[in-house]
Amino acid sequence: MAEPSARLYLVTPLLTDASLAPRLAEACAGGQVAAVLLRLGSADERSLINQVKALVPSVQEAEAAAVIAVEGEADLAAIAARGGADGIHLSGSSGRIKELRDRLKTERAIGVGGLRTKDDAMTMGEAGVDYLMFGEPRPDGSLPSLDTVVERASWWAEIFETPCVVFAPTMEAVTTLAGTGAEFIALGDVVWSHPEGPGKAVAEAATLITAQEALS
Repeated sequence: MAEPSARLYLVTPLLTDASLAPRLAEACAGGQVAAVLLRLGSADERSLINQVKALVPSVQEAEAAAVIAVEGEADLAAIAARGGADGIHLSGSSGRIKELRDRLKTERAIGVGGLRTKDDAMTMGEAGVDYLMFGEPRPDGSLPSLDTVVERASWWAEIFETPCVVFAPTMEAVTTLAGTGAEFIALGDVVWSHPEGPGKAVAEAATLITAQEALS
């Protein structure tokens, strides 16, 4: 099967330990996963660094990038650097992007989500982030409409060079989102709750992307 041009970006549940590591390795083993966002619960910095160290090998050994996000206040740059992560993910404000870029240089990626408007997206793009994410669950767990996400991702992918990630809330949505031109399609609970395991979910999503792109 030819590798689809849109790659997969997996988003973990909120993690408080490293017990997901074996399932991360299973999910990434098929080679279609470009990156994994490790969502870490609030903890002290030493605990977070140790958690990242325990999780990232399962991702990086499959040649995927391990990106971290942390609930609450945390020194993401230090945790990523000391834990060996490939990047960090922020939500909302652009105020920290310049400071983080100065600290991380080009050694680690900076991604951003939680973008409410097109102006927010353009501001973040101008701030120098490495990717933008559209359509991920809001803090209260609700989701924007799929039509809105399709429109936003299609607009961004057509006009701007900074890559975008588009979040698929269901496996069925993968087909629709593969037509937006987004470089990455994100999957969350649909992978980790798949009845046949995360590896099967990743393979299924990759097949849907390939089938949609064959029609384009």
